[in-house]
Amino acid sequence: MADHLERILSQWNTEKPELDVSPMAVIGRLSRAASAVDTRLAATFAQHGMDASTFDALATLLRSGPPYSLTPAALANDAMISSSAVAQRLNKLESRGLVSRGANPDDGRGTLVSLTPAGRELIETSLPDHLTAEHAITSALSKAEQAQLATLLERITAAAASL
Repeated sequence: MADHLERILSQWNTEKPELDVSPMAVIGRLSRAASAVDTRLAATFAQHGMDASTFDALATLLRSGPPYSLTPAALANDAMISSSAVAQRLNKLESRGLVSRGANPDDGRGTLVSLTPAGRELIETSLPDHLTAEHAITSALSKAEQAQLATLLERITAAAASL
């Protein structure tokens, strides 16, 4: 894989020597890593009959603590999804009996999304397998390297978001 990317960079340097193509080495590897990680995690999610978006929503509700309820806006923010996407996601989760929606006692016009017993069972069952997969992926790095990579990725994310 590294040879492939090096060959690509060499081709660019030959074809366009006046351009600095060095960011392609980072962005290309970042893209390939993200794709490989997504593929690996998707296999784990599929074993539990769900996808990444289902996992994210259920995990966000679980980690919110008892009573495992959030407003749709808080769920969208905490699960890092758009507010427009959350409505569709909630419809699917509710139709599967994994979440329920009810009145928000703190806001007469608002709703709360709550983890159902079936949703809690699914996330509780799948979480250990998900973490096993993540540990397997990150085990190629020491704990210090993992912390350093997390910091570096935050910086890249902030730079990309500010453009």
